[in-house]
Amino acid sequence: MTMGDGWATAVRDRLAPGRLLPLGSVAGAWLAERAARQVLGRAAAEVNGVAPGTVRIGAAGEATVPEPPFPVPPGGLPPGPLRIDAEFAAVAGGGPLPETAGEVRAALLAAATELGLAVTEVDLRVTDLLVEAPAPEPAGPPPGHPAPPTDDPVAVAVLRVPGVTALTNALGRPVHRTPGAVRVELAVAADHHPAEVAHAAHQAAEAAAEAGAAVTVLVMEVR
Repeated sequence: MTMGDGWATAVRDRLAPGRLLPLGSVAGAWLAERAARQVLGRAAAEVNGVAPGTVRIGAAGEATVPEPPFPVPPGGLPPGPLRIDAEFAAVAGGGPLPETAGEVRAALLAAATELGLAVTEVDLRVTDLLVEAPAPEPAGPPPGHPAPPTDDPVAVAVLRVPGVTALTNALGRPVHRTPGAVRVELAVAADHHPAEVAHAAHQAAEAAAEAGAAVTVLVMEVR
């Protein structure tokens, strides 16, 4: 992958959140695949002699997942085990490929666990052998703009949760209401665990929403 290819991929990732991935055991919370890819890509890049390529996350295997007792947002995967498919280029002479692949797999699994993703499968593909390590790619596009200020009680409550850096509007209004349901979009600080922040935000939103409303929390960015 060239520097130009990397930049184009970064731009596409910024424009498309991708699928919404269930955040482990946190009921009613999802993480944008785009945000997960960025974190996983950085983790793979820390492996010596590796240039990360495409990373995709989806449902693992063909296991039947029972219908959850809360609404799954459009584009969201139902709660269940996940699979990472990742490509990378390796520097020739940097060590045996099986060992390098093992390090990449371990780095991806560790990063996924930190994010709160229930990853059970990692499939790797070596796309190229490099003569030397590539130069660092330019920084990707800046994070999306936060949603404008609002006095919505759900928004106010969620913004008070430690680790929530902003509300976002990638999929529409930051607080989206339908009959009997409330959906909240937010960004999480990079030094916080997204699943823990999402759980706290879910509780805060439930307390501030209309009685009985089903709350969905979408973590769209990890900044």
